[in-house]
Amino acid sequence: MRIWHVSDVMTSDVVTVGPATPYREVVALLAAYRINAVPVVDADRRVLGVVSESDLLRKIEYAGSDRPQWFEIRGRAARRKAGALTAGELMTAPAEVVLATTGIRTAARRMDEAHVKQLPVEDLLGRLVGIVSRSDLLKEHLRHDDDILVDVRAAVHEATLTERDGKVDAVVERGQVTLTGRVERWSTAILAERLVRLVAGVVFVDSRVAFDVDDHDLADPAPAYFVA
Repeated sequence: MRIWHVSDVMTSDVVTVGPATPYREVVALLAAYRINAVPVVDADRRVLGVVSESDLLRKIEYAGSDRPQWFEIRGRAARRKAGALTAGELMTAPAEVVLATTGIRTAARRMDEAHVKQLPVEDLLGRLVGIVSRSDLLKEHLRHDDDILVDVRAAVHEATLTERDGKVDAVVERGQVTLTGRVERWSTAILAERLVRLVAGVVFVDSRVAFDVDDHDLADPAPAYFVA
């Protein structure tokens, strides 16, 4: 069964800036390319940080404000960015990054946990090779039902490899999968459902697969949940 990775959905042509790029130039790039953040890279394309719209807006947010007093801990970093003149001074660092081989579900969790809208993508040598956004991760749900069905059948085949007489049929309609048939064990039916849920583009699984032996006290197919 094929699992989709960040490399399947990322944007490879990335707009970048160097740490010395002036503030106004960063603003112009974001406006010209209609993006909300840009990675800051060194000469070897290693990610140093990310400058987002929120970083740039500090200059507007704190325009005219006095410098914070020593006891004003909150907002000191934000006010410091208000006086920044280059991308290196503006950027949020270290940047939250992912590898191209990261599963898209793992990338989605990383975005949610880090409260970011995109992640720079690195290769195994730490060089920038792309950027992945929330909208990129949603591309899996643009897959045609016929393509999803191919992967669903592969997932079912993987789950039923140990079955001699088991048979599971699948139907896909608008990303919703219906599984029917009969297998020998409860654990096989559950594993088939869980693997199908991991197929790119599947939005819901209705499993109606019957089984002959209830082995839920002897088997635990839960590890299928941890596939990236």
